[in-house]
This record gives sequence, C-alpha cells and structure tokens, in this order.
Amino acid sequence: MNNFQYSRASDVADAIRLLAADPGAKLIAGGTNLIDLMKENVERPSRLIDISRLPLREIEETADGGLRIGALVPNSDLAYHPLIEQRYPLLASAILAGASAQLRNMASVGGNLMQRTRCAYFYDTTTPCNKRSPGTGCSALDGLNRNHAILGTSKSCIATNPSDMSVALAALGALVHIASPTGARTVALTDFHRLPDDKPHLDTILGRGEIITAIELPPHSFARNYSYLKIRDRLSYAFALVSVAAALELEGNAISEARLALGGVAHKPWRSLEAEAALRGQAATADHFGRAADLLLQGATARSQNGFKIELARRAVVRTLMQATSATPQSQAHKKIA
Repeated sequence: MNNFQYSRASDVADAIRLLAADPGAKLIAGGTNLIDLMKENVERPSRLIDISRLPLREIEETADGGLRIGALVPNSDLAYHPLIEQRYPLLASAILAGASAQLRNMASVGGNLMQRTRCAYFYDTTTPCNKRSPGTGCSALDGLNRNHAILGTSKSCIATNPSDMSVALAALGALVHIASPTGARTVALTDFHRLPDDKPHLDTILGRGEIITAIELPPHSFARNYSYLKIRDRLSYAFALVSVAAALELEGNAISEARLALGGVAHKPWRSLEAEAALRGQAATADHFGRAADLLLQGATARSQNGFKIELARRAVVRTLMQATSATPQSQAHKKIA
C-alpha cells in the first residue's frame, strides 16, 4: 500500500474544502470497497478524508411524505429500518441481496453508490484497462467478458455497475443530494451514474470537491406489488449476472403504474421509461411483460461470452414482474450457468 495523508473532516463544509484542495484525495466512511482497491494498488489516493463522524446518519420523513436518508446510514440500518421495511420493501430486498451481513454493517449508503466495478481486468494492474488507466485499452472486449455489460457499452469499456441498492433506487425514482464548493444540487439517481462512452474512468457525475449528503425517496413507494430478483452463480456473496427491480400499481389485473430497472447489465442501473409506459393500462400478463422486457433490452449487444445474458435478462424481467403481480417478492435467487 502506498503512503497517504489522513484527515478527519469536522463537518460537510470541511470535507468539501479538503476534497477540493487535493485532486488525489478520496473520502472514506465504511471503506468496504476503497480499502480493497488500495490493497490491490488500483486506487492510490494521496489523502484519505474520514467523513465517518459527520452528522449524516438520519432517516427523516420529508414534507411531501417521502424519506430523506443520510449518506452515512449503514446499509444494514437502512434495510431494517421500520419505515423502509413498511414503505419501501423493494429497497430493503435489494440491499439484503448484496454482499454479506458484515459488509452491510460497515458500508454506507453514499459509499454504496460510489463503489466501483468488479471487472477482473480493472483489479489486475498488469492488464490494460481504460477505467483504471485511461487510454490503455479495454482487455474485456476480446477477453473474459462473461460477466460484462450488454447495454450502454462503448469501445472503451464494457464493465458493469455492481450495486444492488442502486437498482432499486433507480426503479423507485430516488434523488441524490450533493454538496459542492458552489452550493447544493439534486440529481435523479438514474442520472448520477454515467455510461462509459470515451471516459469510463468517470463512474458518476460528481465534480471536484463534491460529496453525497443524502438520498431522497419519493412518496410513491410501491409497498405491495414489488419484487427484486438477483440471478448469480452462487447464492451467497456474489455479484449479479442479472438483477431486476420491479414495482407495480394494480387496479384489479390492470397496471396503472410500473417501474422496472436492471442491474448487472450496464455501467449504471438500467431503466427504460418507454418500457414502463408500455405496461400502463395493460393487463398483468406474461405476454405484456415480455414486450416490456424487449423494450428494456433494446440495443443489447453481446460479446464473445455474455450473449446468454440477453435471454436471461428477458426471462428474469418476466419472472420478476409476475412475482410483483402476485405480491410474492423474492430477494435472492441463483442460477447455475453452464
């Protein structure tokens, strides 16, 4: 591990000041991803800015009936919070499908949004990787790409975003609150993560000196007809080959509102407003769900080893929507792929 300086931020403004002053600085809270990257020599921060003691651990109701979640709320605390379990169970299911209990106890909400890809080439410093070293190339394009993206890819990168929580947040229409040297701003979760394009080393839209302060959930919670399905090679402690967050509002068997997001298939959680619109006013049937899946997967591109993901994702979407229709959520599943 390389030498680095250590600072402890006294408040959000202090964290912003320290971060803006040193382009090589990184924030640390739970450290569940950053420390691993430092050990592997992937991340080499000049300074760690400890924000673990900042007052960002509250979960509060908003004036319009939603929830504001502080960026330092541990993942476990969020998943088991009474208001999340009762009003946003889709989010609780997604969180509990990720990592291990020990990691969820340490990982923060903000850190979960900032975690980096688990592409093996990104972690292997002996191989070219545009995400790790811009301009060196993408080893996965013609290499081992079974776990890689099928949507939103570029010639520079086909890595996937590893977060389960972000997929549910995308489906729920969450907002990200950001503090910066010039003030505060709010962006939709679906706009927070970037597609790779020609700058895959930039995972998010955060600028220099900016810090996540909170996540906001809207009042519409889809607390009854929802499901999170995560398909992976083994049931415990594995990242998704494909994951689906689905939420419906039903009037009898007719769909009045629908939300749908995919994980494990792109550089960011993948949500399609077109696919959701196609479900509104339709009967909750497998045929209609299949059409929505086709819209969600428009433009999917297979590489040498990950073509199976396209059909797997389609079937997973239909299955998850069927589970949501019958109000039988399933947070964890696995499928052995030959």
